[in-house]
Amino acid sequence: MVGYDPKADDRNISNLEVAVAGSVSGLVTRVLISPLDVIKIRFQLQIERLSRSDPNAKYHGILQAGRQILQEEGPTAFWKGHIPAQLLSIGYGAVQFLSFEVLTELVHRASVRDARDFSVHFLCGGLSACVATLAVHPVDVLRTRFAAQGEPRVYKTLRDAVVTMYRTEGPLVFYKGLNPTLIAIFPYAGFQFSIYSSLKRAYEWALPAEGKKNGNFKNLLCGSGAGVISKTLTYPLDLFKKRLQVGGFEQARASFGQVRSYKGLLDCAGQVLREEGAQGCFKGLSPSLLKAALSTGLVFFWYELFCNFFHHISKADS
Repeated sequence: MVGYDPKADDRNISNLEVAVAGSVSGLVTRVLISPLDVIKIRFQLQIERLSRSDPNAKYHGILQAGRQILQEEGPTAFWKGHIPAQLLSIGYGAVQFLSFEVLTELVHRASVRDARDFSVHFLCGGLSACVATLAVHPVDVLRTRFAAQGEPRVYKTLRDAVVTMYRTEGPLVFYKGLNPTLIAIFPYAGFQFSIYSSLKRAYEWALPAEGKKNGNFKNLLCGSGAGVISKTLTYPLDLFKKRLQVGGFEQARASFGQVRSYKGLLDCAGQVLREEGAQGCFKGLSPSLLKAALSTGLVFFWYELFCNFFHHISKADS
């Protein structure tokens, strides 16, 4: 079970083991879904419509984008920015899951609400994601810059990117897009945790025998469902965040089509709506939903798997 469960007193794993389980779940998942993440970011940053009917559009579909990136930049392009992405996943997973476990236990100890309630998981999930975001946002900006750049590359190495960005844009560059990130991540993560728990309970109610036998499949399926629903509800803010994160990086975007400069979240939202219409707020939704289904499902699957592994070790030692 993700989060503190007063009825599961026998699951005695330490905070360190929770953090390790969160880190490893993020690391393994990131390796597997990186190609979809790169395609999603390219879609989000494209001003032109994602359609074959627009002659200026560089990308217009998942398979077409995958083939074009492979042809122009080689297979390693699908793991551009993979080192900062892995640092992001490891750090984010550790802080988020540890914060969530601590917060849900605090709610139980305070006797405010049942720690398993939908509202409690929503609130604690959102807060834990905000804490994790504040901790790793600079790495997220680096990952976006690496994934967004074409050829020739502006940044050769991670160190080169950090030094160049700091020198040319100042220290605040590492927190570009923070406001929409926090605004988006709170409901997104809140829905992830609360919907995941709700789907697990619904699965166990509908298939009581299967729920106990196929725990890993249940975690994967419910995690995937939670990821798709959460991403759909909060997607526009994710797109605005990506547009803001590449501000000041226009020269590396020239080969991909039109570029825009934004003064902030409201200006970004206004320009997107005026120039690209409401559908512009959902560019890249298809690969994003595919990525959300895989990544959220796998993160919860691996997290629960490693928590159970640590639990069995603790029982064997006691």
